[in-house]
Amino acid sequence: MAQPAAGLERGPWWHAYRDPELDVLESRIDDANQSIKAGFARLQEARAQTRVASSSYFPSITGAASAQHSRNSLYAPTHSAATPTVANDLPLNVDLSYEADLWGRIGNSVATARLTEQADTDDFAVLALAIHAQLASDYFLLRGTDTEQVILDQTVADYARALVLTQNLHDGGLAALADVDQAKAQLESARTRAAETRLQRSQTEHAIAVLLGEPASNFHLGARPLPGDTVPPAIDPGIPSALLERRPDIAAAERLVAAANAQIGVAKAAYFPVFDLLAAAGFESTQASTWVTAPARMWSLGPAAAVTLFDGGRRRAQLADANAGYDEQVAEYRGVVLSAYQEVEDSLSALHELELEIASETAASQSAASALKQARYQYEMGLVTYLQVIVTENTALSAQLAAADIQIRRMNASILLVKALGGGWDTGSRPGQAR
Repeated sequence: MAQPAAGLERGPWWHAYRDPELDVLESRIDDANQSIKAGFARLQEARAQTRVASSSYFPSITGAASAQHSRNSLYAPTHSAATPTVANDLPLNVDLSYEADLWGRIGNSVATARLTEQADTDDFAVLALAIHAQLASDYFLLRGTDTEQVILDQTVADYARALVLTQNLHDGGLAALADVDQAKAQLESARTRAAETRLQRSQTEHAIAVLLGEPASNFHLGARPLPGDTVPPAIDPGIPSALLERRPDIAAAERLVAAANAQIGVAKAAYFPVFDLLAAAGFESTQASTWVTAPARMWSLGPAAAVTLFDGGRRRAQLADANAGYDEQVAEYRGVVLSAYQEVEDSLSALHELELEIASETAASQSAASALKQARYQYEMGLVTYLQVIVTENTALSAQLAAADIQIRRMNASILLVKALGGGWDTGSRPGQAR
């Protein structure tokens, strides 16, 4: 049976992408990201709660001292002529209380707290993995956007030259005014798309700044287009049982099932008596001069037992609540496992299909570029209309942008696969890694 691997090293998995700039950014996440800091604080809270629960294994010792000056009623049933009406009372005592855990109430409470702490530890690993993956995804989106920006900026320059050419042909009586208007419209449309891409890049850059805990206005990454031959690293998904071990969310769900089971033990223990050992020792006197003296000593020692005889069905309801909580956690665990396998299969399918897409889209882009070259030459020779040139240019531009988009999606699918696998695998030398 697969066991949670809570201590599994889950990074630095991003080294497999062989990108020094990404490595630098990822190395800053743990110390700078505010969500990780908040998650670590929650983990510290869970650890403190475990220590609180564990303290019940030890006796509770309290000390108390007081000084009272009081007058007793002459009509009190305890009053006698020998009893002074006005008196002092100076008690000083230490009390000890210890509960014998005969029915496992304390043990199950501690087990619940400890398992919940372990689940919180796994949840923290889930959070850290998700944020590191988000940074990598945003980073490759940024670099892919830089690639698209290069394409669009080049397209704007090409369309500007085409407008000049069309204007010259029109001035020479070789082209219609409609051709000039179409060339202008196409140029402005390309400029709009280029501006929209710059906006998208800025927003992605701002998202990276937030992940790194920096003000967006102070953060900037230089433009670095993805090389055309960039491919994601080869990742071995391993065997299904290993997935159950290295996914921190699956480990957390399993811990919560065990914690819910321990809580049933706590609820069952409420049906049995509680046995305590009580002890007290100290001094009591009516005068300060004789307060801490041998004759003023007092002590008591003895067991105590308490059992609830009637509670209106409270314990039965608490046990039913604990059993229902256990059933809920079991269902949640199964759901997490099913979702984990789905995420892995989705990412593997995406990588496979996108690999086929990039091959066909690259071929389409090359053919569109060749067709565009021919269309422009034929237009200059007066063999085709400008509308045909526009159609060919739009086809070529769409093919280039589609290829860049597929490249971004391939890198993102690879990162999602890493996340789906729990982030822990051998990042040794593999062929075909990102450059």
